[in-house]
Amino acid sequence: MTLRIKLFFLMLFMLPVQVVHAVTFMVAIDQSSWDVEASQFSCRLEQVVPSYGIARFFHEAGEKAVFQLLPTQKGVLSGKVKLVAEASAWQPGVAPEMIGVVKVRAGDRQVNVKSDYAGEMLVALYRGMSPTFTMPGWMGSNEVLRVGLSAANFQKSYNNYVECVDQLLPVNYRQVARTAVLFPPAQWRLSDSTKARMDLIVEYIKADERVSSVYVDGHSDNAGRRLLNRDLSKQRAEEVTRYLVSKGVDEKILTTRYHGERYPVVANSSTKNRARNRRVTIRLER
Repeated sequence: MTLRIKLFFLMLFMLPVQVVHAVTFMVAIDQSSWDVEASQFSCRLEQVVPSYGIARFFHEAGEKAVFQLLPTQKGVLSGKVKLVAEASAWQPGVAPEMIGVVKVRAGDRQVNVKSDYAGEMLVALYRGMSPTFTMPGWMGSNEVLRVGLSAANFQKSYNNYVECVDQLLPVNYRQVARTAVLFPPAQWRLSDSTKARMDLIVEYIKADERVSSVYVDGHSDNAGRRLLNRDLSKQRAEEVTRYLVSKGVDEKILTTRYHGERYPVVANSSTKNRARNRRVTIRLER
């Protein structure tokens, strides 16, 4: 070995060694449990991670499932978080599987995992593996933070969660609370696509007892005489109201109004804009 090589290795040994420690939060196998909260509006599948917070799969009606990691202490998360499905204690020899990297902005109070990663996490848990988050610089220190989910006692709760998802409404409140249906020029009859959209609104109204009022407002563009436009907006609004009632919406919660061309959503300056103004709006109030 030459003198140059010896000096190289000597310098390597003299370099300071940075020891990386990891702080791991995970529920013990014998205490692992998953809780399901079910309704027509949303499904939750949760595990409490002792001394850390809550791990939650959340599926809202009309949306895709997501995952949320909610720490009880603020300001403990930031940077790029590695998400890996690791083998559980009863799976010796099973190789870990990379799911992805989740970016957490400084100031975020939780880790939000998009739907495709959430799906991979559910699959991993069902297979008995442990999705684990690894975050550097825990609380501003050199410690690495690891938060793992336990697959123990998962499958039974997962089956209940799937049953809940199967019973979800096709839409949520945000998706139907403000709806505009459009009409061709000089027309007030409902198209098949408009009826299909209104059927979803009716289904939601019937399911949500908190909906106390439904406002139906008819509008027109400015083509033609003003009085005729007012009558046309009235016909459109009344046609929508008749359809809602025919599908079982209580007339007592319905308020029908018509405004002609008075309230355009955009200036009637083009064919495209006028098409947007020929509308009936349906507004739900809780």
